[in-house]
Amino acid sequence: MKKLLHALVLTGLVGVPTVAMAEEESPHSLSANVGLYSDYVFRGISQTGGDPAIQGGLDYSHSSGFYLGTWGSNVGWLEDFQGYDSGNVEIDVYGGFRGDIGKTGLTFDLGAIQYMFPGDRPAGVTKADTTEVYGALGWKWFTVKYSYYVSDEVFGFADADGSDYLGVSASLPVGETGLTLGASWGTFSFENNSAQDYDDWSVSAAYDMGKLIQVAEGVTVGLKYTDTDANSANWTDANNQFLGDATTTVWISKAF
Repeated sequence: MKKLLHALVLTGLVGVPTVAMAEEESPHSLSANVGLYSDYVFRGISQTGGDPAIQGGLDYSHSSGFYLGTWGSNVGWLEDFQGYDSGNVEIDVYGGFRGDIGKTGLTFDLGAIQYMFPGDRPAGVTKADTTEVYGALGWKWFTVKYSYYVSDEVFGFADADGSDYLGVSASLPVGETGLTLGASWGTFSFENNSAQDYDDWSVSAAYDMGKLIQVAEGVTVGLKYTDTDANSANWTDANNQFLGDATTTVWISKAF
């Protein structure tokens, strides 16, 4: 009997226990992304004054729900709006915890993000570095996110801790086509700087190129229209560019 079993194993007709051979799935994961955008628009406000942006990020996540990440882009408003002598980069570092809420179908995301804007600024110019904490609830295609600012400076506005942003967004996949339609609305309230307050809204469409050709897996192309009710007198840069004006952005990105 032992000789028969040994022969069966050698010929592959009987395998060794799969549990002993299988590798355990790692609880850790890394992902990265890079993209080219015709304009960098953040919460309705152009960060590049209508110029293109190259962006990229790196993310770590754990199966428990814990995550960390960093992301960067070129910007133009540090010099053209804020008055920096030099500075054209944004670097973000963030982390948090996300997961499901029981069997309700709801998801949550709690975290913090540090926006960093290295550069040289003259005396009297408020630094742009900003610290934000946030919480979000999601259900199917909808997300509600509340962001609260704990730093004294908020994107170059002094004594603005306590400012906040409330955003509502939807992202709807169109069947198995690879097309995703989106829409959003948000409102930004600045503490001690109410003249800067505004609402913004957008509609978008993105297409997964991997549905079209396998070699393009992870590549997304998109189109987004954004507008605000921001006061142009308070959101126009040194080049006479209204940063809150209606704009259409196109992009291509790659996820790894």
